[in-house]
This record gives sequence, structure tokens and C-alpha cells, in this order.
Amino acid sequence: MEGEHDQQDHHRVHDRSTRHQLVGALRTAVYALTALLGFSLLIIGTIAIIAEVKGTWHWSIHLESTLSYVGLFVQYLLVVLVPLFVLFVVARRRWSDA
Repeated sequence: MEGEHDQQDHHRVHDRSTRHQLVGALRTAVYALTALLGFSLLIIGTIAIIAEVKGTWHWSIHLESTLSYVGLFVQYLLVVLVPLFVLFVVARRRWSDA
């Protein structure tokens, strides 16, 4: 009887450890992708400020091309980030001890 109880305790500890690892991995992924999103917006803002200060057609072309490429990058980034964030929130609520 005691061996069975010890085995159940071992499974509980293993399940809790797995949940901690899962929530930790989701947290890391969400934070990393959010940082990439922030850096992307920082790049757009920096180039926009430079283009405004310089006021030349050369910098306006840089701004247009950067907006195009970073906009596409952000679009794909959000396709991954939003579901991961929802999964992270659900996992945190489900396993509040994690």
C-alpha cells in the first residue's frame, strides 16, 4: 500500500515539474516575441524620426521600404505571438501553482 502511495507522489511531483517547464517555456517564448515586436516598432520610429529631420527623398524611401518589410514581419510575428500568449494565460490560470 505504501509503495503505491509513494508512486502516486512521484507522479504528482513529476507532473508539477513538467507543468513548470511548460509554463516557463511559454513565458520565455512570449517574452522573446514581445521583445522582437518592441524592437521592430523602435526601428520604425527611429527611421521615421530620421526621415522627418532629414526631410530628403532618400530617407523617405528608406522609411517606405522599412515600413513595408517590418509591417510584414510584425504581421507574421503576431500570427505566432497571439496564440502563444492565449495559451500562456490559459496555462497560468489552469496551473496557478506553476
